[in-house]
Amino acid sequence: MTSLINLWPQLLTHTQEHIQLVAIAMTVAVLIGIPLGVVISRVPRLAQPILIFANAAQTIPSLAMFGFLITVPFLGGIGPTPAIVALVLYALLPLIRNTYTGLQSVDPELKEAALALGMTPRQVLIYIELPLALTVILAGVRVATVICVGIATIAAAIGGGGLGVFIFQGISLVNNQLILAGAIPAALIALVADWAIGLLEKQLSRRGPRLSRWQRNLRWGAIGLGGFLGLSFLIHALWFGNPANITIGAKNFTEQYVLGELLAQQIENKTDLTVNRRFNLGGTNIAHEAVKSGAIAGYVEYTGTAYTAILKQQPISNAEQVFETVKTDYARKFQLTVFPSLGFENTFALIVRPTDAQRYGLKTISDLVPLENEWQAGFGYEFLNRPDGYSGLSRTYGLKFAKPPIAMDLGLIYTALTANQVDLVAGNSTDGQIFKNKLIVLEDNKRYFPPYYAVPIFNDKILKTYPQLRPAINELAGILTATEIQQLNLQMDEGNTDVTKLVQAFLQTKGLI
Repeated sequence: MTSLINLWPQLLTHTQEHIQLVAIAMTVAVLIGIPLGVVISRVPRLAQPILIFANAAQTIPSLAMFGFLITVPFLGGIGPTPAIVALVLYALLPLIRNTYTGLQSVDPELKEAALALGMTPRQVLIYIELPLALTVILAGVRVATVICVGIATIAAAIGGGGLGVFIFQGISLVNNQLILAGAIPAALIALVADWAIGLLEKQLSRRGPRLSRWQRNLRWGAIGLGGFLGLSFLIHALWFGNPANITIGAKNFTEQYVLGELLAQQIENKTDLTVNRRFNLGGTNIAHEAVKSGAIAGYVEYTGTAYTAILKQQPISNAEQVFETVKTDYARKFQLTVFPSLGFENTFALIVRPTDAQRYGLKTISDLVPLENEWQAGFGYEFLNRPDGYSGLSRTYGLKFAKPPIAMDLGLIYTALTANQVDLVAGNSTDGQIFKNKLIVLEDNKRYFPPYYAVPIFNDKILKTYPQLRPAINELAGILTATEIQQLNLQMDEGNTDVTKLVQAFLQTKGLI
Protein backbone atom coordinates (compact mmCIF):
# COMPACT_ATOMS: atom_id res chain seq x y z
CA MET A 1 0.00 0.00 0.00
CA THR A 2 1.04 3.53 -0.61
CA SER A 3 3.12 4.99 2.20
CA LEU A 4 1.52 7.85 4.06
CA ILE A 5 4.80 9.72 3.62
CA ASN A 6 4.19 9.81 -0.13
CA LEU A 7 0.75 11.32 0.49
CA TRP A 8 1.99 14.23 2.60
CA PRO A 9 2.32 16.80 -0.23
CA GLN A 10 -1.15 15.92 -1.54
CA LEU A 11 -2.53 15.80 1.99
CA LEU A 12 -1.34 19.33 2.74
CA THR A 13 -2.68 20.63 -0.58
CA HIS A 14 -6.11 19.05 -0.17
CA THR A 15 -6.31 20.09 3.49
CA GLN A 16 -5.68 23.68 2.45
CA GLU A 17 -8.33 23.37 -0.26
CA HIS A 18 -10.77 21.97 2.29
CA ILE A 19 -10.19 24.76 4.77
CA GLN A 20 -10.50 27.34 1.98
CA LEU A 21 -13.85 25.95 0.91
CA VAL A 22 -15.18 26.00 4.47
CA ALA A 23 -13.70 29.41 5.33
CA ILE A 24 -15.09 31.14 2.24
CA ALA A 25 -18.48 29.42 2.52
CA MET A 26 -18.83 30.28 6.21
CA THR A 27 -17.81 33.90 5.62
CA VAL A 28 -20.47 34.29 2.95
CA ALA A 29 -23.06 32.35 4.98
CA VAL A 30 -22.50 34.49 8.09
CA LEU A 31 -22.82 37.68 6.03
CA ILE A 32 -26.15 36.39 4.66
CA GLY A 33 -27.57 34.27 7.48
CA ILE A 34 -27.16 36.56 10.48
CA PRO A 35 -28.66 39.65 8.75
CA LEU A 36 -31.56 37.46 7.56
CA GLY A 37 -32.09 36.33 11.14
CA VAL A 38 -32.21 39.96 12.22
CA VAL A 39 -34.65 40.82 9.43
CA ILE A 40 -37.15 38.09 10.31
CA SER A 41 -36.98 39.07 13.99
CA ARG A 42 -38.11 42.54 12.92
CA VAL A 43 -40.57 41.48 10.18
CA PRO A 44 -42.33 38.35 11.53
CA ARG A 45 -44.31 37.73 8.34
CA LEU A 46 -41.03 36.93 6.56
CA ALA A 47 -39.96 34.37 9.15
CA GLN A 48 -41.95 31.43 7.82
CA PRO A 49 -41.00 31.67 4.10
CA ILE A 50 -37.30 32.30 4.84
CA LEU A 51 -37.08 29.44 7.35
CA ILE A 52 -38.96 27.12 4.97
CA PHE A 53 -36.41 27.92 2.23
CA ALA A 54 -33.47 27.30 4.58
CA ASN A 55 -35.06 24.05 5.79
CA ALA A 56 -35.65 22.90 2.21
CA ALA A 57 -32.02 23.55 1.27
CA GLN A 58 -30.92 21.54 4.32
CA THR A 59 -32.99 18.50 3.33
CA ILE A 60 -31.67 18.16 -0.24
CA PRO A 61 -29.10 15.32 -0.44
CA SER A 62 -25.64 16.86 -0.75
CA LEU A 63 -24.61 15.00 -3.90
CA ALA A 64 -27.87 16.02 -5.57
CA MET A 65 -27.28 19.64 -4.60
CA PHE A 66 -23.75 19.62 -6.03
CA GLY A 67 -24.94 17.93 -9.21
CA PHE A 68 -27.80 20.41 -9.69
CA LEU A 69 -25.53 23.44 -9.29
CA ILE A 70 -23.33 22.27 -12.17
CA THR A 71 -26.02 23.37 -14.63
CA VAL A 72 -26.87 26.72 -12.99
CA PRO A 73 -25.56 29.71 -15.01
CA PHE A 74 -22.81 31.81 -13.39
CA LEU A 75 -22.80 29.70 -10.21
CA GLY A 76 -22.47 26.34 -11.93
CA GLY A 77 -19.82 24.36 -13.75
CA ILE A 78 -17.22 22.43 -11.84
CA GLY A 79 -14.64 23.48 -9.31
CA PRO A 80 -14.85 25.44 -6.06
CA THR A 81 -17.59 27.90 -7.06
CA PRO A 82 -20.62 25.55 -7.07
CA ALA A 83 -19.16 23.77 -4.04
CA ILE A 84 -19.04 27.04 -2.08
CA VAL A 85 -22.60 27.91 -3.14
CA ALA A 86 -23.82 24.52 -1.92
CA LEU A 87 -22.00 24.88 1.40
CA VAL A 88 -23.48 28.35 1.93
CA LEU A 89 -26.98 26.96 1.38
CA TYR A 90 -26.39 24.18 3.91
CA ALA A 91 -25.00 26.63 6.49
CA LEU A 92 -27.91 29.09 6.33
CA LEU A 93 -30.48 27.23 8.44
CA PRO A 94 -28.56 27.10 11.76
CA LEU A 95 -27.33 30.68 11.28
CA ILE A 96 -30.76 32.14 10.51
CA ARG A 97 -32.62 30.08 13.09
CA ASN A 98 -30.17 30.69 15.94
CA THR A 99 -29.98 34.43 15.22
CA TYR A 100 -33.76 34.65 15.18
CA THR A 101 -34.11 32.52 18.33
CA GLY A 102 -31.43 34.46 20.17
CA LEU A 103 -32.99 37.83 19.40
CA GLN A 104 -36.48 36.60 20.25
CA SER A 105 -35.27 35.37 23.64
CA VAL A 106 -34.08 38.82 24.76
CA ASP A 107 -36.28 40.12 27.59
CA PRO A 108 -38.77 42.64 26.08
CA GLU A 109 -38.55 44.75 29.24
CA LEU A 110 -34.85 45.37 28.59
CA LYS A 111 -35.63 46.62 25.10
CA GLU A 112 -38.44 48.83 26.39
CA ALA A 113 -36.17 50.27 29.08
CA ALA A 114 -33.49 51.04 26.51
CA LEU A 115 -35.99 52.79 24.25
CA ALA A 116 -37.32 54.75 27.25
CA LEU A 117 -33.78 55.97 27.93
CA GLY A 118 -33.69 57.47 24.44
CA MET A 119 -31.87 54.76 22.45
CA THR A 120 -32.92 54.25 18.83
CA PRO A 121 -34.11 50.82 17.63
CA ARG A 122 -30.79 50.41 15.83
CA GLN A 123 -28.85 51.16 19.03
CA VAL A 124 -31.01 48.73 20.96
CA LEU A 125 -30.16 46.03 18.41
CA ILE A 126 -26.43 46.72 18.43
CA TYR A 127 -25.87 47.42 22.13
CA ILE A 128 -28.56 45.31 23.83
CA GLU A 129 -30.01 42.52 21.68
CA LEU A 130 -27.00 41.26 19.71
CA PRO A 131 -24.67 41.09 22.75
CA LEU A 132 -27.30 39.18 24.74
CA ALA A 133 -28.02 36.84 21.80
CA LEU A 134 -24.36 36.38 20.87
CA THR A 135 -23.84 33.00 22.52
CA VAL A 136 -26.91 31.56 20.78
CA ILE A 137 -25.73 33.00 17.46
CA LEU A 138 -22.26 31.51 17.99
CA ALA A 139 -23.87 28.14 18.66
CA GLY A 140 -25.42 28.42 15.19
CA VAL A 141 -22.04 29.33 13.69
CA ARG A 142 -20.56 26.31 15.45
CA VAL A 143 -23.15 23.91 14.04
CA ALA A 144 -22.94 25.42 10.54
CA THR A 145 -19.14 25.14 10.49
CA VAL A 146 -19.16 21.46 11.43
CA ILE A 147 -21.82 20.79 8.78
CA CYS A 148 -19.71 22.56 6.15
CA VAL A 149 -16.55 20.63 7.04
CA GLY A 150 -18.38 17.34 6.55
CA ILE A 151 -20.29 18.22 3.40
CA ALA A 152 -17.20 19.81 1.80
CA THR A 153 -15.86 16.29 1.19
CA ILE A 154 -18.53 15.91 -1.53
CA ALA A 155 -16.97 18.83 -3.45
CA ALA A 156 -14.43 16.41 -4.92
CA ALA A 157 -17.22 14.84 -7.02
CA ILE A 158 -17.47 18.05 -9.07
CA GLY A 159 -13.78 18.94 -9.14
CA GLY A 160 -13.92 21.23 -6.12
CA GLY A 161 -10.90 19.68 -4.42
CA GLY A 162 -10.60 19.18 -0.70
CA LEU A 163 -10.09 16.04 1.36
CA GLY A 164 -12.93 14.30 -0.44
CA VAL A 165 -10.46 13.63 -3.28
CA PHE A 166 -8.81 10.97 -1.10
CA ILE A 167 -12.15 9.51 -0.04
CA PHE A 168 -13.50 9.15 -3.58
CA GLN A 169 -10.21 7.77 -4.89
CA GLY A 170 -10.06 5.36 -1.97
CA ILE A 171 -13.54 4.07 -2.78
CA SER A 172 -12.69 3.72 -6.48
CA LEU A 173 -9.43 1.90 -5.72
CA VAL A 174 -10.80 -0.01 -2.70
CA ASN A 175 -7.95 1.51 -0.69
CA ASN A 176 -8.74 2.05 3.00
CA GLN A 177 -5.57 4.04 3.49
CA LEU A 178 -6.71 6.67 1.03
CA ILE A 179 -10.19 6.79 2.57
CA LEU A 180 -8.68 7.38 6.02
CA ALA A 181 -6.28 9.97 4.60
CA GLY A 182 -9.34 12.03 3.71
CA ALA A 183 -11.69 11.13 6.54
CA ILE A 184 -9.36 11.59 9.53
CA PRO A 185 -8.12 15.12 8.67
CA ALA A 186 -11.70 16.18 7.88
CA ALA A 187 -12.84 14.90 11.26
CA LEU A 188 -9.94 16.68 12.98
CA ILE A 189 -10.77 19.97 11.23
CA ALA A 190 -14.39 19.63 12.39
CA LEU A 191 -13.33 18.87 15.97
CA VAL A 192 -10.86 21.77 16.12
CA ALA A 193 -13.41 24.19 14.64
CA ASP A 194 -16.09 22.98 17.06
CA TRP A 195 -13.71 23.31 20.04
CA ALA A 196 -12.47 26.77 19.04
CA ILE A 197 -15.92 28.26 18.48
CA GLY A 198 -17.21 26.50 21.60
CA LEU A 199 -14.37 28.02 23.62
CA LEU A 200 -15.19 31.48 22.29
CA GLU A 201 -18.88 30.90 23.07
CA LYS A 202 -18.01 29.80 26.60
CA GLN A 203 -15.78 32.81 27.23
CA LEU A 204 -18.41 35.25 26.01
CA SER A 205 -21.08 33.69 28.23
CA ARG A 206 -18.98 33.70 31.38
CA ARG A 207 -20.23 35.46 34.46
CA GLY A 208 -18.02 36.45 37.36
CA PRO A 209 -14.54 37.97 37.63
CA ARG A 210 -13.19 39.78 34.60
CA LEU A 211 -10.50 38.09 32.59
CA SER A 212 -6.92 39.06 33.33
CA ARG A 213 -5.02 41.09 30.77
CA TRP A 214 -3.06 38.08 29.47
CA GLN A 215 -6.26 36.04 29.14
CA ARG A 216 -7.91 38.84 27.17
CA ASN A 217 -4.82 39.18 25.00
CA LEU A 218 -4.72 35.44 24.44
CA ARG A 219 -8.39 35.34 23.48
CA TRP A 220 -8.22 38.25 21.08
CA GLY A 221 -4.93 36.96 19.72
CA ALA A 222 -6.58 33.65 18.90
CA ILE A 223 -9.51 35.44 17.29
CA GLY A 224 -7.14 37.66 15.33
CA LEU A 225 -5.05 34.69 14.19
CA GLY A 226 -8.18 32.85 13.07
CA GLY A 227 -9.39 35.92 11.21
CA PHE A 228 -6.00 36.40 9.57
CA LEU A 229 -5.84 32.77 8.43
CA GLY A 230 -9.39 32.93 7.09
CA LEU A 231 -8.66 36.17 5.24
CA SER A 232 -5.42 34.81 3.79
CA PHE A 233 -7.19 31.70 2.52
CA LEU A 234 -9.89 33.89 1.00
CA ILE A 235 -7.39 36.19 -0.72
CA HIS A 236 -5.37 33.25 -1.98
CA ALA A 237 -8.44 31.53 -3.42
CA LEU A 238 -10.02 34.61 -5.00
CA TRP A 239 -7.03 36.55 -6.30
CA PHE A 240 -4.24 34.11 -6.91
CA GLY A 241 -6.22 30.94 -7.68
CA ASN A 242 -4.50 28.34 -9.81
CA PRO A 243 -1.89 29.54 -12.30
CA ALA A 244 -2.74 26.76 -14.76
CA ASN A 245 -3.69 27.73 -18.31
CA ILE A 246 -6.18 24.94 -18.92
CA THR A 247 -8.01 22.23 -17.00
CA ILE A 248 -8.16 18.53 -17.82
CA GLY A 249 -10.94 16.41 -16.35
CA ALA A 250 -11.54 12.74 -15.68
CA LYS A 251 -14.41 10.61 -14.44
CA ASN A 252 -14.49 8.74 -11.15
CA PHE A 253 -12.81 5.39 -11.72
CA THR A 254 -9.27 4.06 -11.95
CA GLU A 255 -8.78 4.11 -15.72
CA GLN A 256 -9.99 7.69 -15.96
CA TYR A 257 -7.34 8.85 -13.47
CA VAL A 258 -4.70 7.27 -15.72
CA LEU A 259 -6.12 8.71 -18.95
CA GLY A 260 -6.64 12.17 -17.44
CA GLU A 261 -3.02 12.22 -16.27
CA LEU A 262 -1.94 11.00 -19.72
CA LEU A 263 -3.60 13.99 -21.38
CA ALA A 264 -2.24 16.39 -18.76
CA GLN A 265 1.37 15.22 -19.02
CA GLN A 266 1.31 15.12 -22.81
CA ILE A 267 0.12 18.74 -22.88
CA GLU A 268 2.72 19.87 -20.36
CA ASN A 269 5.51 17.98 -22.13
CA LYS A 270 4.66 19.13 -25.65
CA THR A 271 3.48 22.71 -25.05
CA ASP A 272 4.27 25.67 -22.82
CA LEU A 273 0.93 25.28 -21.03
CA THR A 274 0.38 24.28 -17.42
CA VAL A 275 -2.52 21.99 -16.57
CA ASN A 276 -4.95 22.00 -13.68
CA ARG A 277 -6.22 18.49 -13.00
CA ARG A 278 -9.92 18.10 -12.13
CA PHE A 279 -10.20 14.35 -11.78
CA ASN A 280 -12.91 12.33 -10.06
CA LEU A 281 -15.81 14.12 -11.75
CA GLY A 282 -19.01 12.33 -10.78
CA GLY A 283 -19.84 10.61 -14.07
CA THR A 284 -20.49 10.92 -17.79
CA ASN A 285 -23.04 13.73 -17.68
CA ILE A 286 -20.98 15.84 -15.29
CA ALA A 287 -17.86 15.47 -17.43
CA HIS A 288 -19.83 16.25 -20.59
CA GLU A 289 -21.38 19.40 -19.14
CA ALA A 290 -17.97 20.50 -17.89
CA VAL A 291 -16.24 20.22 -21.27
CA LYS A 292 -19.23 21.69 -23.11
CA SER A 293 -19.22 24.78 -20.88
CA GLY A 294 -15.44 25.16 -21.01
CA ALA A 295 -15.01 24.45 -17.29
CA ILE A 296 -12.52 21.82 -18.46
CA ALA A 297 -10.62 21.86 -21.74
CA GLY A 298 -10.99 18.15 -22.36
CA TYR A 299 -11.25 14.62 -21.02
CA VAL A 300 -11.33 11.06 -22.37
CA GLU A 301 -14.72 9.62 -23.27
CA TYR A 302 -15.77 6.30 -24.80
CA THR A 303 -17.47 6.30 -28.20
CA GLY A 304 -20.29 3.95 -27.20
CA THR A 305 -21.00 6.04 -24.10
CA ALA A 306 -21.10 9.24 -26.12
CA TYR A 307 -23.32 7.60 -28.75
CA THR A 308 -25.91 6.23 -26.32
CA ALA A 309 -25.74 8.26 -23.08
CA ILE A 310 -25.17 11.71 -24.61
CA LEU A 311 -26.57 11.49 -28.16
CA LYS A 312 -29.39 9.15 -27.05
CA GLN A 313 -28.91 6.76 -29.98
CA GLN A 314 -29.81 3.09 -29.87
CA PRO A 315 -26.77 0.80 -29.47
CA ILE A 316 -25.19 -0.51 -32.70
CA SER A 317 -22.08 -2.63 -33.22
CA ASN A 318 -20.44 -0.77 -36.15
CA ALA A 319 -17.39 0.91 -34.60
CA GLU A 320 -16.64 3.20 -37.53
CA GLN A 321 -20.25 4.38 -37.79
CA VAL A 322 -20.38 5.09 -34.06
CA PHE A 323 -17.16 7.12 -34.18
CA GLU A 324 -18.19 9.17 -37.22
CA THR A 325 -21.62 9.91 -35.73
CA VAL A 326 -20.11 10.99 -32.42
CA LYS A 327 -17.49 13.12 -34.15
CA THR A 328 -20.00 14.85 -36.43
CA ASP A 329 -22.77 15.38 -33.88
CA TYR A 330 -20.43 16.56 -31.13
CA ALA A 331 -19.01 19.19 -33.46
CA ARG A 332 -22.45 20.31 -34.66
CA LYS A 333 -24.44 20.18 -31.41
CA PHE A 334 -21.86 20.94 -28.74
CA GLN A 335 -18.88 22.58 -30.52
CA LEU A 336 -16.62 19.80 -29.28
CA THR A 337 -13.76 18.11 -31.13
CA VAL A 338 -13.48 14.33 -30.96
CA PHE A 339 -9.88 13.21 -31.49
CA PRO A 340 -8.79 9.82 -32.89
CA SER A 341 -8.92 6.87 -30.51
CA LEU A 342 -6.13 6.27 -28.03
CA GLY A 343 -6.06 2.77 -29.48
CA PHE A 344 -8.07 0.53 -27.18
CA GLU A 345 -11.69 -0.36 -26.47
CA ASN A 346 -13.11 -0.54 -22.97
CA THR A 347 -16.52 -2.10 -23.23
CA PHE A 348 -19.00 -3.06 -20.55
CA ALA A 349 -18.34 -6.60 -19.35
CA LEU A 350 -20.47 -9.03 -17.36
CA ILE A 351 -18.11 -10.79 -14.99
CA VAL A 352 -18.37 -13.89 -12.81
CA ARG A 353 -16.10 -15.85 -10.49
CA PRO A 354 -14.07 -18.62 -12.21
CA THR A 355 -15.51 -21.26 -9.88
CA ASP A 356 -19.05 -20.33 -10.92
CA ALA A 357 -18.12 -20.23 -14.60
CA GLN A 358 -16.77 -23.77 -14.34
CA ARG A 359 -19.62 -25.05 -12.18
CA TYR A 360 -22.41 -23.78 -14.46
CA GLY A 361 -20.54 -23.88 -17.77
CA LEU A 362 -20.79 -20.10 -18.26
CA LYS A 363 -19.18 -18.73 -21.40
CA THR A 364 -21.70 -16.24 -22.81
CA ILE A 365 -24.25 -13.79 -21.40
CA SER A 366 -27.03 -16.07 -22.71
CA ASP A 367 -25.80 -18.77 -20.34
CA LEU A 368 -27.00 -16.63 -17.42
CA VAL A 369 -30.70 -17.00 -18.23
CA PRO A 370 -31.20 -20.31 -16.34
CA LEU A 371 -29.71 -18.65 -13.23
CA GLU A 372 -31.86 -15.52 -13.23
CA ASN A 373 -34.08 -16.76 -10.40
CA GLU A 374 -31.14 -17.65 -8.14
CA TRP A 375 -28.38 -15.13 -8.69
CA GLN A 376 -27.82 -11.69 -7.19
CA ALA A 377 -26.30 -9.10 -9.55
CA GLY A 378 -24.39 -5.96 -8.55
CA PHE A 379 -24.21 -3.07 -11.02
CA GLY A 380 -22.89 0.49 -11.03
CA TYR A 381 -25.32 3.40 -10.96
CA GLU A 382 -24.66 4.42 -14.58
CA PHE A 383 -25.09 0.88 -15.90
CA LEU A 384 -28.48 0.64 -14.20
CA ASN A 385 -29.73 3.87 -15.77
CA ARG A 386 -28.03 4.21 -19.16
CA PRO A 387 -29.82 3.22 -22.40
CA ASP A 388 -26.91 0.91 -23.23
CA GLY A 389 -27.01 -0.58 -19.74
CA TYR A 390 -29.11 -3.05 -17.83
CA SER A 391 -32.56 -2.29 -19.28
CA GLY A 392 -31.44 -2.86 -22.87
CA LEU A 393 -29.36 -5.87 -21.89
CA SER A 394 -32.39 -7.38 -20.16
CA ARG A 395 -34.53 -6.95 -23.29
CA THR A 396 -31.88 -8.28 -25.66
CA TYR A 397 -31.11 -11.42 -23.69
CA GLY A 398 -34.47 -11.93 -21.97
CA LEU A 399 -32.59 -11.73 -18.71
CA LYS A 400 -34.77 -10.77 -15.73
CA PHE A 401 -33.29 -11.40 -12.30
CA ALA A 402 -35.80 -12.31 -9.61
CA LYS A 403 -33.75 -10.31 -7.10
CA PRO A 404 -33.31 -6.67 -8.18
CA PRO A 405 -29.65 -5.86 -8.91
CA ILE A 406 -27.82 -4.11 -6.08
CA ALA A 407 -26.66 -0.61 -7.04
CA MET A 408 -23.11 0.17 -5.90
CA ASP A 409 -20.08 2.30 -6.66
CA LEU A 410 -17.84 0.90 -9.39
CA GLY A 411 -14.95 0.75 -6.95
CA LEU A 412 -16.82 -1.81 -4.84
CA ILE A 413 -18.11 -4.27 -7.43
CA TYR A 414 -15.06 -6.55 -7.45
CA THR A 415 -14.82 -6.58 -3.68
CA ALA A 416 -18.47 -7.62 -3.53
CA LEU A 417 -17.97 -10.31 -6.18
CA THR A 418 -14.86 -11.88 -4.67
CA ALA A 419 -16.47 -11.77 -1.20
CA ASN A 420 -19.48 -13.74 -2.54
CA GLN A 421 -21.85 -10.89 -1.72
CA VAL A 422 -23.06 -10.86 -5.34
CA ASP A 423 -22.81 -13.44 -8.11
CA LEU A 424 -22.47 -11.20 -11.16
CA VAL A 425 -21.16 -7.69 -11.78
CA ALA A 426 -20.98 -5.32 -14.72
CA GLY A 427 -17.49 -3.86 -14.97
CA ASN A 428 -15.20 -2.57 -17.68
CA SER A 429 -13.28 -4.93 -19.90
CA THR A 430 -9.94 -3.24 -19.14
CA ASP A 431 -10.29 -3.26 -15.35
CA GLY A 432 -7.12 -4.51 -13.70
CA GLN A 433 -9.12 -6.37 -11.06
CA ILE A 434 -10.32 -8.83 -13.72
CA PHE A 435 -6.75 -9.96 -14.39
CA LYS A 436 -5.70 -9.80 -10.73
CA ASN A 437 -8.56 -12.00 -9.48
CA LYS A 438 -8.61 -14.24 -12.58
CA LEU A 439 -12.27 -13.44 -13.14
CA ILE A 440 -14.24 -14.55 -16.18
CA VAL A 441 -15.70 -12.09 -18.70
CA LEU A 442 -18.78 -13.51 -20.42
CA GLU A 443 -18.97 -13.16 -24.19
CA ASP A 444 -21.53 -10.68 -25.52
CA ASN A 445 -22.79 -13.31 -27.96
CA LYS A 446 -25.69 -11.17 -29.24
CA ARG A 447 -23.39 -8.15 -29.71
CA TYR A 448 -25.58 -5.92 -27.60
CA PHE A 449 -22.94 -3.50 -26.35
CA PRO A 450 -21.77 -0.84 -28.81
CA PRO A 451 -18.02 -0.26 -29.36
CA TYR A 452 -16.41 1.82 -26.62
CA TYR A 453 -13.15 3.20 -27.99
CA ALA A 454 -11.37 5.74 -25.78
CA VAL A 455 -11.26 9.15 -27.48
CA PRO A 456 -10.09 12.55 -26.19
CA ILE A 457 -12.82 15.20 -26.41
CA PHE A 458 -11.93 18.92 -26.28
CA ASN A 459 -13.78 22.21 -26.26
CA ASP A 460 -13.48 23.97 -29.65
CA LYS A 461 -13.08 27.47 -28.19
CA ILE A 462 -10.21 26.34 -26.02
CA LEU A 463 -8.55 24.61 -28.98
CA LYS A 464 -8.74 27.88 -30.91
CA THR A 465 -7.30 29.81 -27.98
CA TYR A 466 -4.45 27.30 -27.60
CA PRO A 467 -3.80 25.83 -31.07
CA GLN A 468 -0.72 24.00 -29.76
CA LEU A 469 -3.08 21.55 -28.05
CA ARG A 470 -4.22 19.91 -31.27
CA PRO A 471 -0.87 18.42 -32.45
CA ALA A 472 -0.03 17.37 -28.88
CA ILE A 473 -3.26 15.38 -28.50
CA ASN A 474 -3.00 13.93 -32.01
CA GLU A 475 0.31 12.33 -31.00
CA LEU A 476 -1.60 10.12 -28.58
CA ALA A 477 -3.61 8.38 -31.34
CA GLY A 478 -3.21 4.60 -31.01
CA ILE A 479 -0.76 4.89 -28.11
CA LEU A 480 -2.44 2.31 -25.85
CA THR A 481 -3.46 -1.30 -26.32
CA ALA A 482 -6.13 -2.94 -24.19
CA THR A 483 -3.43 -5.01 -22.46
CA GLU A 484 -1.34 -1.93 -21.67
CA ILE A 485 -4.20 0.03 -20.13
CA GLN A 486 -5.26 -3.03 -18.15
CA GLN A 487 -1.74 -3.31 -16.71
CA LEU A 488 -1.72 0.39 -15.81
CA ASN A 489 -5.11 0.01 -14.16
CA LEU A 490 -3.88 -3.02 -12.24
CA GLN A 491 -0.85 -1.13 -10.91
CA MET A 492 -3.17 1.60 -9.66
CA ASP A 493 -5.52 -0.95 -8.07
CA GLU A 494 -2.63 -2.69 -6.32
CA GLY A 495 -1.64 0.48 -4.51
CA ASN A 496 0.65 2.32 -6.93
CA THR A 497 -1.51 5.40 -6.59
CA ASP A 498 1.17 7.88 -7.66
CA VAL A 499 -0.46 8.21 -11.05
CA THR A 500 2.00 10.95 -12.06
CA LYS A 501 5.02 8.63 -11.91
CA LEU A 502 3.05 5.76 -13.44
CA VAL A 503 2.06 7.74 -16.52
CA GLN A 504 5.46 9.40 -16.78
CA ALA A 505 7.16 6.00 -16.95
CA PHE A 506 4.68 4.84 -19.61
CA LEU A 507 5.25 7.92 -21.79
CA GLN A 508 9.00 7.35 -21.54
CA THR A 509 8.60 3.81 -22.88
CA LYS A 510 6.69 5.28 -25.82
CA GLY A 511 9.39 7.87 -26.53
CA LEU A 512 7.11 10.83 -25.83
CA ILE A 513 9.31 12.22 -23.06
